[in-house]
Amino acid sequence: MKHMVFGFVLAIQFLTRLPVPVHCPWNKQTSKWAIRSYPLVGMVMGLMIIAFVLTVGSYLPQTMLTLLTLTIWIWLSGGLHLDGWMDVADAVGSNASLEKKWEIMKDPHVGSFGILALFFLMGWKVIMIYQLIEFDFFLYSILIIMAFSRFAAVMLMLGLPTAKQQGLAWEWKKNINWLDSLYAFLPIAVIFIWFQGFFFFVPAYFLFILLYGLWVKSRFKGTNGDLLGTAIEGGELWGLVVVWIYFSFVIA
Repeated sequence: MKHMVFGFVLAIQFLTRLPVPVHCPWNKQTSKWAIRSYPLVGMVMGLMIIAFVLTVGSYLPQTMLTLLTLTIWIWLSGGLHLDGWMDVADAVGSNASLEKKWEIMKDPHVGSFGILALFFLMGWKVIMIYQLIEFDFFLYSILIIMAFSRFAAVMLMLGLPTAKQQGLAWEWKKNINWLDSLYAFLPIAVIFIWFQGFFFFVPAYFLFILLYGLWVKSRFKGTNGDLLGTAIEGGELWGLVVVWIYFSFVIA
């Protein structure tokens, strides 16, 4: 039990900027439970976003509510994954050799491709949130989007080799196996008990994991923290677009 609790706290400390002043030991068991807790941490973040929207939503115009919702969304993660998104964009945009791409991702400076990628990511998220935020189904879907995006990172961590046998991604990966992905999926499965109408997320996200995994394998031959962070950011946008398409064209 203590390993499970410490692992959950480790995942919160790593994936969010929520102040949890608890010292957690890092070992094989706590790191395994941290990975298993990725989707659950996503659900906690989603609940906080939902609570914010429900609390202030009726007092604000839709444009302001949209921007504040995205601000809270980014604040919760501290922009951790956005950094990876920009690093990967700079590497891909360079059209350099594979080794050079890895060097670009390590560079702390952000290039023009990274700035452009951030601009369009934020732009599309704003548009999707603005289009959906007035509907109750969107609030419920946030839980699944936040959880599934982080589950995608777990699956990619398991399914792809790490670029190098060092670094944070390697430290996370070396203590986990496919059984851990089942533990990670449990919180998502529980959500569908109450929200069966959102089951369309399952094939949508497994398609995302497949396509993104093939792209990473083709372009980078392996993964690292930046690519996993990009999967989370891309997975969130993917989820928003899937919700918009489903409710605009499938059941409209």
